[in-house]
Amino acid sequence: MFDDLLLKYAKLAVIKGINLQKDGLLVINSPIECSDFAKMIAEEAYKAGASDVVINYTDEKFNKIRFNNSSKEILSFTPDFERDKYNYYVEKDAAFLSISASDPDIFKDVDSDKISAYQKSKRKALEKYHNACTSNKNSWCLISIPTENWAKKIFNEVNSKEAVLKLWDAIFSVMRLKEEDPILAWNNHVNLLHKKVKELNTHEFEYLHFTNSLGTDLKIGLVKNHIWCGGEDTTQAGLKFIANMPTEEVYTTPKLDDVNGIVFTSKPLSYCGNLINNFSLTFKDGKVIDYTAETGLDILKELLNTDETSNRLGEVALVPYDSPISNSNIIFYNTLYDENASCHLALGSSYPCCIKDGESMTKEESKLAGANTSLTHVDFMIGTKDTNIVGIKTNGEEVQIFKDGNWAY
Repeated sequence: MFDDLLLKYAKLAVIKGINLQKDGLLVINSPIECSDFAKMIAEEAYKAGASDVVINYTDEKFNKIRFNNSSKEILSFTPDFERDKYNYYVEKDAAFLSISASDPDIFKDVDSDKISAYQKSKRKALEKYHNACTSNKNSWCLISIPTENWAKKIFNEVNSKEAVLKLWDAIFSVMRLKEEDPILAWNNHVNLLHKKVKELNTHEFEYLHFTNSLGTDLKIGLVKNHIWCGGEDTTQAGLKFIANMPTEEVYTTPKLDDVNGIVFTSKPLSYCGNLINNFSLTFKDGKVIDYTAETGLDILKELLNTDETSNRLGEVALVPYDSPISNSNIIFYNTLYDENASCHLALGSSYPCCIKDGESMTKEESKLAGANTSLTHVDFMIGTKDTNIVGIKTNGEEVQIFKDGNWAY
């Protein structure tokens, strides 16, 4: 049974996630702990007709050793060959499949300046690769599987083996892998998300107003000619793919200089091997002017100072409180899952697909259109069971979008 579900998962990722085409090139980014599953995906890719598969492994335990022993100067340097490797795959129209399965606490005792320096350097070096994904030049998909330390963070009342099995069971459920035909189940789910996207795109809202009992009172202006997206994405060549699996969101682009008010988070944010918990952000004219955090304040500060625009929003996403991941009552400490249990926002860069003709715009043109560009894009969760969202049109008409955490229509 377990092996059957694993096989279903690998096939789903290849066929529905990245939608690998015959003679296509697949690049898999995987933690070393997930190597067995990465190789299973590689086999399924070859069965689907891949011309070749490349696996890039990361080792966060070694990275911790390196962070603790290397200088900030060394960590601020990313070799050209790392950049050139990813640029090569981008130009070869590779599909990119990444496995997200980090230990949420692994870097909690590491100097945050070193982590920030490393992240900035790598993000800048791989800018072309990240832009190719966010602009849908290449198909890409983010998935996850359990690792021991991650599972123990979630299920700390049981031993490691039981924790891993419990996390596998949760992932199999939210990924619809227990369905007789997971691909059919995903087709039906994507169609429902597309209906919500179509409805929202009829309104052409000027801004959204979020409120809840945590104290959130935030008005988010939307760029002119914004587009709501969700479910499947489409590459510039017309190939369908699903960027995040699981996904429960529909999302669009905030106006970079028109966000005002305060927002409180509803779930912890796992960022760079650290947890930022119970934090708030205060915005004025699109920029964060104040922030608080119960834990992880220094990490939050580093995030906000990644570059000159990482303190502005690049995404607003709507997720009903009554969704499969939310109903599991599990805090995953992994943004891929937690963001799909809650309405969320993202600091940093916007998605070009969420603005008319955005995928063909230069950075300067995107900025003129009101969209944010940044080296980073970090989602954080704000949705609660009493979240209310009102959309306001240019003529002043108000539309209740969310009421008490769920869709109002």
